[in-house]
Amino acid sequence: MSIVYAAALALLGAAFLMTGARLVRGPSTFDRIMALDVLAVLLVSGIAVHTAVVGETANTTVLVVIALMGFVGSVGAAHLAAARAERRDRA
Repeated sequence: MSIVYAAALALLGAAFLMTGARLVRGPSTFDRIMALDVLAVLLVSGIAVHTAVVGETANTTVLVVIALMGFVGSVGAAHLAAARAERRDRA
């Protein structure tokens, strides 16, 4: 395992832990939505780094699926949170 590979995975792991803390602490729904989106990006980045080191292209489909699920989930959750905030502001 090269030093660059280990450093990249260590930095991604640290970012994953910090983003997980933001997901738990909040303080708002939008912060949690953004934390979930960042976690999806970090997961895709970690798989991409591993794929680049190993030299396999079989994980490409997994990368695309996780990225699309993260994007659709974030957009859907943001839409629902915005609708909830709009209803709350009307009342």
